Amino acid sequence: MRVLWVKAGKILPVDTGGKIRSYNILRQLAVRHEMTFLSYYGGARDESYEQDLSGRLPGAVALHTGLGPTGATGLGLDYIRHLPSAAPYAVTKFTSVEVRRRVAEWLSEPRFDVAVCDFLSASLNFPPAPATPAVLFQHNVESALWERQAAHEPNIVKRAAFSIEASKMRRYERTAVNRFHHVIAVSEHDRSLMAKIVDPSRITVVPTGVDVAHYRTARDAAGGNDGPVVLFLGSMDWEANVDGVDYFCREIWPRINAAVPEARFRVVGRNPHPRIQKLATASVELVGGVPSVLPHLAAATAFVVPLRIGGGTRLKIYEAMAAGRAVISTRVGAEGLDVRDGENILLADAPNAFADAVVRVLRDRELRLRLENAGAALAARYDWSRIAERFAGILAAVSGSPLRAERHPEAAVPASARPA
Repeated sequence: MRVLWVKAGKILPVDTGGKIRSYNILRQLAVRHEMTFLSYYGGARDESYEQDLSGRLPGAVALHTGLGPTGATGLGLDYIRHLPSAAPYAVTKFTSVEVRRRVAEWLSEPRFDVAVCDFLSASLNFPPAPATPAVLFQHNVESALWERQAAHEPNIVKRAAFSIEASKMRRYERTAVNRFHHVIAVSEHDRSLMAKIVDPSRITVVPTGVDVAHYRTARDAAGGNDGPVVLFLGSMDWEANVDGVDYFCREIWPRINAAVPEARFRVVGRNPHPRIQKLATASVELVGGVPSVLPHLAAATAFVVPLRIGGGTRLKIYEAMAAGRAVISTRVGAEGLDVRDGENILLADAPNAFADAVVRVLRDRELRLRLENAGAALAARYDWSRIAERFAGILAAVSGSPLRAERHPEAAVPASARPA
């Protein structure tokens, strides 16, 4: 099968949820299929990235689209410039004349069996009715993500901008998802939301995966010698993580620290936002970016996901489980994952309930071991090799039933191709 995969921005380093998901599926698909991965990016030309990409993903094409806005002022001015556009800024800023030309040219020829648009951000670069069947890989329901960000943003200017983006995204998303022959969602929850705007038969779920062998190395490692460690892991310049850690430190951590004074809260993730930098105390440690998260997972006693904002699914939960760590999460944080409260995870939303759950895990070794073992068993079912097989099955079904603009792909993906 010949596949064209188009993604906005650099995929390396593999340090965010979307990058991790895409990279691992691409890597697995490349073993059996002819993959052409188009990675287009702005900013300064990065030849080292282009070389690294071609070494890791043979057949990849890196396209430098030119200099983009930098810094808060530059981004603000660029946002204002795009404000009149009906499409949201999260889409228009990733739209390129050169990318549109190249994708249109490739898809007009019998060069590929199927194309993948990775995230809605790249969607305006695809022609309205491509001759080659095209699949939209939706890691999130973007409109829901922006609505949640607007609801929890404390800064009044940002809250207004997020509200505008949410409104634009609701309108754009409805049109965009219907332009593609098929849509791949990452959870049943996302599928149910998208089913309100597109025929449900055109949506298939491919769940989140995990590199089981990689994270298993941390499973049997002993905790640190500096007492119990509560760990949060994630990019600290992403709004959902910034809000989650800020909320945890203000409303949850003081209760945990009072009950277990020797406990430490460790935040690991690149580019800590100024809001996060202010949270450092004797019991709250900000580590920043690290070469490998495995030593921190090995040292953790409990792993927390106190998110109030987000969409799609959190890969970090399966990663922590594969590493043999007990997980406590909000329901938003664990949304769309195959988890069971009290069996392989503890779920809590109210600050008191979340704090109590963390304290129970820190104090009750038997509970902690039960959650660790059950979580590791669950993660083992979602190795990337299995996830990629499901993804490939959907692409094969879509490419085997090319549909044109005047037809609807009700039968593009048979039930047998859908994940159980």
